Amino acid sequence: MKHPLITSSLALCFLLSAKADLVLAPAFSDHAVLQRDKTITIGGSATPGDHVTAQFHSTSGSALVGPDSKWILTLPAQPTSAVSSDLIIQETAPSGTISNTITLHDVLVGEVWLCSGQSNMEFAVYDPKAANAKLDNVAVEVASAHYPLIRQLYVSRKMSEDPMDSAIAAWTVCSPDTVGHFTAVGYFFARDIYTRLNVPVGIINSTWGGTNVESWMSPEGLESNSLSKIVNQRWQDLKTSYPDRLAAFQTALDEWTKALALVSAKPKSKTAFLKKNPKPRPPIVPKENPTGLFNGMINPLVPYGIRGFLWYQGENNAGRASEYNRLFKGMIAAWRTHFAQGDVPFYWVQLANFKVAADKTDRTWAFLREAQTQALVLPNTGQAITIDIGNPNNIHPGNKQEVGRRLALLAKNKVYGISVDDTGPTFKSAVFEGVTAKVSFFGHDMTLTAGGKPLQAFEIAGEDHVFVPAVAVISGENILVYSAKVNHPLAVRYAWHNAPEANLYSGSGLPAVPFRSDDWEN
Repeated sequence: MKHPLITSSLALCFLLSAKADLVLAPAFSDHAVLQRDKTITIGGSATPGDHVTAQFHSTSGSALVGPDSKWILTLPAQPTSAVSSDLIIQETAPSGTISNTITLHDVLVGEVWLCSGQSNMEFAVYDPKAANAKLDNVAVEVASAHYPLIRQLYVSRKMSEDPMDSAIAAWTVCSPDTVGHFTAVGYFFARDIYTRLNVPVGIINSTWGGTNVESWMSPEGLESNSLSKIVNQRWQDLKTSYPDRLAAFQTALDEWTKALALVSAKPKSKTAFLKKNPKPRPPIVPKENPTGLFNGMINPLVPYGIRGFLWYQGENNAGRASEYNRLFKGMIAAWRTHFAQGDVPFYWVQLANFKVAADKTDRTWAFLREAQTQALVLPNTGQAITIDIGNPNNIHPGNKQEVGRRLALLAKNKVYGISVDDTGPTFKSAVFEGVTAKVSFFGHDMTLTAGGKPLQAFEIAGEDHVFVPAVAVISGENILVYSAKVNHPLAVRYAWHNAPEANLYSGSGLPAVPFRSDDWEN
């Protein structure tokens, strides 16, 4: 499968080199989808003192190129248009001579969502090289991807110390030949929205696996955050300590290699050695600087018109949940400020179930999920729960279809006025009566179900703060939780492990949000 970005980018680079004085912001290329019902803002660079004019449909706008070679113009908001149209941008010298013209072909007007985060959002519909990230039912999904009104803008990876205006990016029309390179979560979200609304849908794929939330924060957003000094100091310490950590690794590797050589002649001894002594891993090269991904992969998109943001990230910040709570909320607020389109919807995926460590008591992901949930205090936000559809043994679960569908439920209900349940049972309160905790919930569909099976993943604790597995039964719109080991319960938790067997659902089939009634540190 030929990567569409390579062909499109080469063609775009040739065009821009031939028209060197006129450059467009990276989100503007052939096959673009413009956000409907919002002012269209176009920017770029050209010769200082020239005028730049844009024409689209029956509208036009112009701007004077500043001394810094930059220009920005606006066109009136446009209604939905699934008809292929040209967007024409011209540069005119003070003499009135047209010096450059760029014509973007096959431009549509519809819904645009910016998809960002780390590997589970980067996860492609089909990537034969990604051995640990395979989509469920991939052959059927690729073969059926005949959706020319769904397009993706792929933004190439770029880390930068300073905010960038440019990026390598190009729009691609969805087809069986191209869909493999689409973000899977974004594609299934777009397909669901398109199928329901029958309007063009554009998704912007700006993702990078294995990255921290602080790398996606803007310089202004991080600087104003109470954790800025901690984050920046950690980065400086990582860079400073790298030579020593690399030397220590090399010493450990040399010792490991010598020890392995002593037992290599005996297969059984070698197997036993490798089982007890895994090969040392090299230290991570310090390259992901705070704000670096915003500078290189988000800032170049500002202020392209969008309907909202879709986010899937957090795995890399597990273990630092208290920080994530503040950093994530700061990032959301800053992105909205930079795009200057108000409190546009910001929806994210809560981390799925995954065995981070062999120790079943490890709860680092549980606390990270809580930090994600706490961001719901911000206006116009939403969270897709995936605690039931992960793969405990694979950090990249293959059921991205359901992830996209659950994000689409949020958009349908909150943005597009389609009345659907978008969130499962959400913890409201716990009342302790004798040996029992009575748990109640918020939710559109207050029907509670465990699919005919006993409820799992409930725990209860007393004054010793030691949680034990508990019996949980559905009683109308409530859950009654108890354990023979706890006579005076003070706290109850649900799905509060990295990979719980969570099976509480609403009547509409949406999973309950993991919760705890306490605020204890353990």
